[in-house]
Amino acid sequence: MRIRRMTHWDRFYHQGSHLLGRFAQDDRVQIRNPKQNLQVKLTRSLPGGGDFVSYVDAIGEVDGTKCIIDWKTTTTRYAEQPQGLLALDPQLICYSWMSGISDVALIVFVRKSAPEVQYLKTFIDEGQRREFGQLVETTVNQIESGHFLPHSGIRFPQNGCVSCPHLGICLGDQQLVDSKLIRRAGANDLDWLDQFEE
Repeated sequence: MRIRRMTHWDRFYHQGSHLLGRFAQDDRVQIRNPKQNLQVKLTRSLPGGGDFVSYVDAIGEVDGTKCIIDWKTTTTRYAEQPQGLLALDPQLICYSWMSGISDVALIVFVRKSAPEVQYLKTFIDEGQRREFGQLVETTVNQIESGHFLPHSGIRFPQNGCVSCPHLGICLGDQQLVDSKLIRRAGANDLDWLDQFEE
């Protein structure tokens, strides 16, 4: 008699089935008209004439309150303390700004041996939405003017200069420039394009 070992995908399947069963049992989320209120595309016109586009997982009700819903899956529970932490999440602030809906919720499917679904709710106030709108406008203006702020190199393990605010190469270090940049003949004249056949 052969005993079939459970594969990685089998575990995913069983965890998913248990989580969906728990979610249905809880009956805390209502999404009316799913064709319209799942994977909702939101578009907002920007002062410069462009559009800001986002996709929201769902607009529905959690415990009877209308809110933006974002689904998450994880192997560990999301932190619920300190109180108010969720209201700092930039993604949820963005969704609130885009939709004008103050109440937002994360529905977190925690994949572990005992299935758990977290229902994390918070409120995004008008001040936060206004600040986010200003951030978007400032960022778009910087991108359109070709001004990009440097990012901390410490986030990139292969960047040897962890205190430098620029990525990859510090142009003030000629040795680093020489070791990282390779100049090919004809690059300035674009004659390398002649290598391609029609």
